[in-house]
Amino acid sequence: MLGLLLASAACSSTTTTNQPMATSTLPRTGPRPALDAFLSAVRAQDLQAMAAAWGDKDGAVRDSKRLGRDEVERRELIMMCYFKHDQYRVLSEQPAAAGERVLNVQLTKGTLSRSTNFYMVNAGDRWYVRTADMDPVADLCKSKP
Repeated sequence: MLGLLLASAACSSTTTTNQPMATSTLPRTGPRPALDAFLSAVRAQDLQAMAAAWGDKDGAVRDSKRLGRDEVERRELIMMCYFKHDQYRVLSEQPAAAGERVLNVQLTKGTLSRSTNFYMVNAGDRWYVRTADMDPVADLCKSKP
């Protein structure tokens, strides 16, 4: 399952055109700023920023000893392909198990728009993208820019 590859309730719509975000300025509060940081890193193709915004209840994947650097980068490159976008819009946010939040997000690349779920986890002082459903956005990876 592709979701495993990633490793490990208010309705509103916001459209965001991403700008690169320096790792040191990553937001610490709420799931939406964490999603913004992650998708900005995807758009900027910034592996370090992605590794800072992607994590689990124990913190950022970049600080984890569970995965080696090569494995983290391999997974990030796959995620970059699947989640590459020109713009995105949060369609909804819902509570999930274990205090997580699920954000349903519409990604648009060229004329294609697809919606998928991002699962956000709180690690105490900040939120991270824990995983996301890749199947609904698979054709974004295959499309030409």
